[in-house]
Amino acid sequence: QVQLVESGGGLVQAGGSLRLSCAASTSSGVIRAIGWYRQAPGKQRELVATISSVGVTNYGDSVKDRFTISRDNAKNTVYLEMNRLKPEDTAVYYCNADRISRGINYDHWGRGTQVTVSS
Repeated sequence: QVQLVESGGGLVQAGGSLRLSCAASTSSGVIRAIGWYRQAPGKQRELVATISSVGVTNYGDSVKDRFTISRDNAKNTVYLEMNRLKPEDTAVYYCNADRISRGINYDHWGRGTQVTVSS
């Protein structure tokens, strides 16, 4: 009922930049907040950044001032601009979408895209 198409992961050197995209589509209900979470090996999944349908953003402490999330509502696409990347940013990045349908909230996850930052 929700399709999340992630793109933009890859390998980059420390100090470099990458841009992730997540295009969300649904045939039922409305997609509200969309965001990114990440999970490194042996660690719990953590918040990277989210953005609501009206542009309110929320960032994880470790990425503030380095990452920027933005959204194209017409395309239901979210972009995550990652700058000054560090080796500790290495993780699988997952797109997440919050959907409401008939008064019920649903949480959806993408398959993930690998981001590797070499030192």
